[in-house]
Amino acid sequence: MIKIKILLILTFIIANAFIINSDCQSDDKGITADSYQNPINRGMNPDPSICRAGDDYYLVSSSMFFYPGVPVYHSKDLINWKLIGYCLTTKEHFCLDKNNSSPMMYAATLRYHDGTFYMITTEVNGGGNFFVTAKNPAGPWSAPVFIDRPMFDPSLFFDDDGKVYYTRRGSFDNKDIVQAEIDISTGKLLTELRSVGKGLVSDDIEGPHLYKVDGLYYLMAAEGGSRALHMETIGRSKSPWGPFESCPNNPILSQRNAWWHPVKCAGHADLVQSEDGRWWAVYLATRHMGYNYFSNLGRETFLVPLTWQDGWPVVNPQNVYELTVNTKTLPLHPWETEPFRDNFNSKTLGIDYNFLAYPNRKIYSLTEHPGYLRLWGTENGLEETKQVAFVGKRQKDINSVCDASVEFKPDNSNDEAGLTVFQESNFHYDIFISIRHGKKTVVLRKTVGDIKQETASSSIKTDKLYLKIESDKDLYHFYYSGDNINWKLLGTGNCRLISTEVADVWSGIFYGMFAAGNGKNCKNPADFDWFEYKGLDK
Repeated sequence: MIKIKILLILTFIIANAFIINSDCQSDDKGITADSYQNPINRGMNPDPSICRAGDDYYLVSSSMFFYPGVPVYHSKDLINWKLIGYCLTTKEHFCLDKNNSSPMMYAATLRYHDGTFYMITTEVNGGGNFFVTAKNPAGPWSAPVFIDRPMFDPSLFFDDDGKVYYTRRGSFDNKDIVQAEIDISTGKLLTELRSVGKGLVSDDIEGPHLYKVDGLYYLMAAEGGSRALHMETIGRSKSPWGPFESCPNNPILSQRNAWWHPVKCAGHADLVQSEDGRWWAVYLATRHMGYNYFSNLGRETFLVPLTWQDGWPVVNPQNVYELTVNTKTLPLHPWETEPFRDNFNSKTLGIDYNFLAYPNRKIYSLTEHPGYLRLWGTENGLEETKQVAFVGKRQKDINSVCDASVEFKPDNSNDEAGLTVFQESNFHYDIFISIRHGKKTVVLRKTVGDIKQETASSSIKTDKLYLKIESDKDLYHFYYSGDNINWKLLGTGNCRLISTEVADVWSGIFYGMFAAGNGKNCKNPADFDWFEYKGLDK
């Protein structure tokens, strides 16, 4: 009897352990949830575009002036996403020549057709519209196929009769949506570009996508600009050329209801049908805490389910207003958690690091000083239009901690190495080692528009310094330490002064390691022993 009781107890323990483990594993057990949290891709990930290949989902977003260009994410459940590569990784991809060293990549569209992935985008500073292809979305991607130079937000639609349509906004000045049939093998337009629509709610329309659902063509687009008035509208027609009847419930997706909601600027959407037959939209929006209107992180990627009623897509507005979306998810498939700290023990940088513009390979190294990231400061400062020793990651959380260990021997007051909270070249906060009044010094500098000021400094006696930046909804806090135990607060910086709204940019904050000579190249390198980022948002 005792043996039977013991056996029953052991059976109960094992069964419960299995149930607990099943809750965690989810993907092969069919576990779903009744809600999920937005954004699904945190940090700067605007203008999302999505496609499905079997039971795999792939998504791209705009990369602006950062390299590599157009990140590619993979998901099995639409909720959990993993960065797997970039579409643009070569000088050819960035349209670089002697007249264009500062690329700017606007909204991309990702499509999958007949075993091939197509990514089409715009290089605003001169390259124009082009697409690249790949059999594996992680890369490598093909050489660019150029279409035309006018702008912007291009999209591709593969019809079931074999025709392919190229759709985009006319230009910065021409606010019509224009379209042509395209030879997808050559990029040659087979018909003249012609207008297929104007704004259905406003006189500012962009980001068009063409779809075919139940025999009808739908033209969906973003309107109202990409700030507080942003929204998504849709029209339908029996022909891909229109005319497109406006949805009676336009805009179908927006957050212009009230300024106190934590989500703002919702729009620029793309649709996907999941394997179970349901429909979803990915879109950009900004995330806020309290009544704060300003966004440091930039435009992030959000997800919302939709249904079809009377031939029109319908989105529950509450799922756009709030960060929690109440709906049954697909079977969940979480990825392994990324490590917080990088000790630079590999010979290659991690996939989630980015550079300003196309990098000079001679100004950073993981092999010259094994176990360290070595940066050679150039004559340039922190400018995205120049070759600068900058390696950074997106700030993905409103509440976060970023820290690093750096060894640096500056020769003069022009030499700098440290950490930066970087929005763009005229809006960033930096904590760095340099020379001031003949002494080695840790400095806090703020660059806000045409105001550049060193607001705090402290002399130091060591070549190795630990730097830390903490963020909350209001402030960045800058610390330094000589032993990684006893930290001193050097100063703070107001978040809103380097927000995307104040800087008037379409990017978002990156935490970066940097070195700079500010007039001439540094004679000595900056060696980073490790770099760490922790997100503290729920």
